[in-house]
Amino acid sequence: MKNVVVFDYGFGNVRSAERAVARAGARVEITRDLDAALNADGLLVPGVGAFAACMKGIRAARGDWAVQRRLAGGRPVLGICVGMQILFARGIEHGVESEGLDEWPGTVGPLHAPVVPHMGWNTVRAPADSALFAGLSAEERFYFVHSYAVHAWELPPDSGTAAVAAPKVAWATHGEPFVAAVENGPLWATQFHPEKSGDAGARLITNWIGTL
Repeated sequence: MKNVVVFDYGFGNVRSAERAVARAGARVEITRDLDAALNADGLLVPGVGAFAACMKGIRAARGDWAVQRRLAGGRPVLGICVGMQILFARGIEHGVESEGLDEWPGTVGPLHAPVVPHMGWNTVRAPADSALFAGLSAEERFYFVHSYAVHAWELPPDSGTAAVAAPKVAWATHGEPFVAAVENGPLWATQFHPEKSGDAGARLITNWIGTL
């Protein structure tokens, strides 16, 4: 049985994530203990609220260091919602720019749509060879709650190496296209909430655990 740590830095639906991971068949612990976060088979980084606040919280808990150390060793990390957004270089909210973890280039900015926040179910356009979305049809819907998003993927298509395949990027549309999920070596992330997405979300989490 795989061991997953849900990193508790004060900004995430940790109980929902815990239940979803447990249902998928993994042993799960909610903690901000750095040794546990480093040594788990998988690290799940949730996130709700404002980009700047989440960054302040994860730095205070030294979660930024834990994420960087894991990725340096090729150890899996899954970011969810704002836990995905903070993986990018910067976020802009109300005209204020904040630094992110900079694992990927790019900016999280306001979602331009007739209705904001984007709250509810939406389909996702995933690459045909996606491991994260394996076994899921294009008609499956996932649950989103957000007012900000990444509108452009800035890594070139040939950015992979001999050891790590080029990133796979999934997209959704609410008023405009935005990045809905990324698979990039050991670092995976979703803008939507798989832990609140019913059977489709459960399958997605099971797919992630299956790679640990």
